[in-house]
This record gives sequence, C-alpha cells and structure tokens, in this order.
Amino acid sequence: MVVGSDNFSKVKGMIFPRDILIGHDTLSRIAQMCSDFNFRNVGMIITGCQTYRSAGKFVEECMIDSGFEISVHHTGNASMMNVEKAVDEAKERKSNFLLAVGGGNKIDVAKLAAKELKIPFVSIPTSAAHDGIASGMASIKSSTISESVEAATPIGIIADTNVISKAPYRFLASGCADVISNKSALADWKFAKSFKNVPFSTSAFALSELSANTIIENSKNIKPGVEESTWIALKSIIISGISMSVAGSSRPTSGSEHIFSHALDVMHPGTATHGEQCGVGCIMMTYLQGGDWISIRNALKNIGAPVNAQQLNLSTDDILDAFIETPKIRRDRITILGERGIDRKTARMVAETTMVI
Repeated sequence: MVVGSDNFSKVKGMIFPRDILIGHDTLSRIAQMCSDFNFRNVGMIITGCQTYRSAGKFVEECMIDSGFEISVHHTGNASMMNVEKAVDEAKERKSNFLLAVGGGNKIDVAKLAAKELKIPFVSIPTSAAHDGIASGMASIKSSTISESVEAATPIGIIADTNVISKAPYRFLASGCADVISNKSALADWKFAKSFKNVPFSTSAFALSELSANTIIENSKNIKPGVEESTWIALKSIIISGISMSVAGSSRPTSGSEHIFSHALDVMHPGTATHGEQCGVGCIMMTYLQGGDWISIRNALKNIGAPVNAQQLNLSTDDILDAFIETPKIRRDRITILGERGIDRKTARMVAETTMVI
C-alpha cells in the first residue's frame, strides 16, 4: 500500500494489518481468516509451552479441522538465535505462513522470522503486555542490550478478549503502561523535530496520542478480571502499534522512557516487565519535559501499574544508575536527555520530586 506522507513532496509506503478481530471467542475464526487471505495449505504456529496450552492447541485444531497442514514450533525469548531456529524449521516444513500465538516474545520471533522468510504471519496475542501486537517493529534481546529492529507487520490480528482476560492482570496493566508512555515519547519526538528536524508525521503522532489519552481517560475502568477492560486496552494497544507503521519507525511510541527501560534490561534483566519500566520512566521524563507527570502517575496508579522503584523491585541506586546510563544506550535517538544525559544530583532530584524514589 503506497500513500502520501504528511510531506506531500514525498511518497511513503505504509504496511498495515488487513484484518483485525477483537472480541469474545474470536480465536475460532482463525481458519476463516487464513482462508480469506488465500494462505496456501502449509503453515507453522510459533508459540511457547504455556501459550500453546492456553490458545495454541485450539488454533492448531481449528486449522487442521479446516484442512490446513500445521506444525508447531515452541520458542523462548526474542533472540536472534531463536529467530534462526524458527526460520530453519519453517523452511524444513516448507511453511507458507506463520501464526504467532503468545505474548510479545513469541510475536517478535514470528515477525522477524516472517520477514526473513518473506511470508505472511497472523498475530494472535494471549496477553497484552506491550504494543508490539500490531507493529512492524520487534524487540530483540542479547546478553548486553535490547533493541528495536524492523520486522514484518502482521497481515492479520486476532485478539480474543476471553483468552487475554484470563492471563495474569499484570500483563494487561503493563500493556496499558506501555501505551501511556507514548506521552513522553511524543514529547521527545517533537523536541527532536525542533532541534534536528528529524522526520515527523502528524498522523502517526495523532494516533499515538489518541491511544495514550484513551487509556489515561479510562484508567479507572481498567480492572482485573473484567473482559471490557481488556477490550478498552486492546483497542488502544493496537492503535499504538499501527502508529509505528504510519511513521515508518518506533518514534511515536519510543523515546527516553523506552531507552531508560532498555538500560534497566541491561543492568537488572527480568526484574520488571517492559511496560512497567516504561511507565515509571515516563513519569520522570515527562517531568523533565515540563509535562503533566501527575496525571500520568495517577493513571498508572489507577490501573495498578508500578509508579515507583519499590514496585519495580528496584532500589534507589538502581533507578539512578539507569537514569544516568540512558543516553549511552541509544545515541542515535534525540531525546530530552540530550547526548550527555543528566548528572546523579539532577537524576535524584527528578526521581524524588516525582516520588519514583
């Protein structure tokens, strides 16, 4: 699909999901979606052990009952090694399409494998921990860093609110926090446009802002075990992901707060979720940007997402160390922190003022 960008002197390609199904028991419509896409007979499910039990097995049975030849590949974290394993098995099985059943890691492995194989994939989330469900960006982890890279955009999305609402509520709260953190990412993007005239899309900006504001405005209605809460969150999470397709980069959803999260991933891997870290980072970065950090903190608190170091299972020094290291993690992205970042005294002042420490 080729459309005009916000700069009418240029032409820019944008790839979007062709079909998005959100609602109760939509999982049963996977075979029909694949038929509508004219997928050839042989496909592969990329999933994990737990997500196979919660949804993958059902997807496999639906596809087999409809005449598709389906294999199942179990994977782990989104690392290049796991992507290569998925690619090798898909080639061996002569798979013509992929079905990603799981959380962010499984979907990221599938979208990178699909890009390498040049075949389509359908995103079937079993949780909503971050906004990668609909985007063409993937987060790849190594022993030293987590980084965003270009990948395939899902041709279709099936988000079953019945399945996702049964996942631990922490994942949904994390996904909401990830979308709320768009607020500081957008402020960084505007700053970068003014400072160095980086590419900017008003359409992508508006979509990202809409998704963040929707979560903030509905924060008191997002509660554990309520399927309607999952519906509210999923719509915003998917729109947030689509904003990246419009922009052609992760800029609408990733700024200093995401780089802060990546710094924590390097220094304290596995302590908190990506969205949880981004939410806390957003509070502090919004303060530095002169924005309304209090409304962001209140929304996160309403949802039940972490708002301080203790709730992230981190110490004061952990927060300050990551804050100071943030500019070194990704030097190519202009943010409010600048190239040199801030000193420890300023970091402490910001973290204390915003009640993060």
